[in-house]
Amino acid sequence: METSPLKTALTVGEVARRSGVAVSTIHFYEAKGLIQGWRSEGNQRRYHRSVLRRIAIIRVAQLTGITLAAIRDALVDLPHDRVPTDADWVRFASAWRDMLDRRIDRLAQLRDQITSCIGCGCLSLDECPLRNPNDELGEAGPGPRRLSGKPG
Repeated sequence: METSPLKTALTVGEVARRSGVAVSTIHFYEAKGLIQGWRSEGNQRRYHRSVLRRIAIIRVAQLTGITLAAIRDALVDLPHDRVPTDADWVRFASAWRDMLDRRIDRLAQLRDQITSCIGCGCLSLDECPLRNPNDELGEAGPGPRRLSGKPG
């Protein structure tokens, strides 16, 4: 016997309780296109149970510093109305792998250089002939150049 989607749907309060986020956060995620719900006949918000997995992904990603825009882009191909399949997860993981590798590399570079020079050209423009001879990075524009992914 198949269960009706309405009988397995979660209210916003149930989603909040089970996911550990505030109701306002659920509404915010929905407004940003990260999760999706629908209105019941009584005009109440309902969510598929799979929203709990999406919220867990969002929370973990936010803890690592990934922007909501990047999270939304990565989640775009994951279904809202069912738990992702193995193939869905492979597509999802590949979308973040390169971004996470770049982030890890930048953080490791920052960690290794933080005590002597932040490595971006913004702290020791005149005193760093090895990292920024003749303030070459300054010609590319203001602010951090090496760690920001900007040219230089």
